[in-house]
Amino acid sequence: MRNLKTIVLLAFTQMFLMGAALAQVQHGTAEEAKALAEKAVAHIKEVGVDKAAADFTAKDGKWLEKDLYVFLIKFDGTMVAHGANKAMVGKNFNEMKDPNGKYFTKEMGELAKTKGSGWTDYLFTNPLSKKTEQKSSYAIRIPGYDGYVGVGIYK
Repeated sequence: MRNLKTIVLLAFTQMFLMGAALAQVQHGTAEEAKALAEKAVAHIKEVGVDKAAADFTAKDGKWLEKDLYVFLIKFDGTMVAHGANKAMVGKNFNEMKDPNGKYFTKEMGELAKTKGSGWTDYLFTNPLSKKTEQKSSYAIRIPGYDGYVGVGIYK
């Protein structure tokens, strides 16, 4: 009986450790986020903003990698595409602040507009955990368009 308890305990421990390892695999890295943003810009250049926006927002999973998704925002703050939450499309986010009072959409837009690309750190609700978490998004200005694409990592 004691051996059975030990085996069951070891099995549960192994399942817990495997679950924790799999949960970590779901998180995209900064390098993967940057690569997905660059791939999104290339897709826009190939098919145009309207078609790409529809592709990024589609639920077919082609633009989702681990917990990474593409969003497309005009410099005026209007969300054009959002790979994790279609309900955000069409809304303006320029006046949105994170819990620390940071206007993160404005900051990303300014960064993309002035430097072409870069990282912005802020707090945001993770669509998987439904909790407010540290996030860092890589934004790239879209050539010939009044906006940028971004992909963020939850830390």
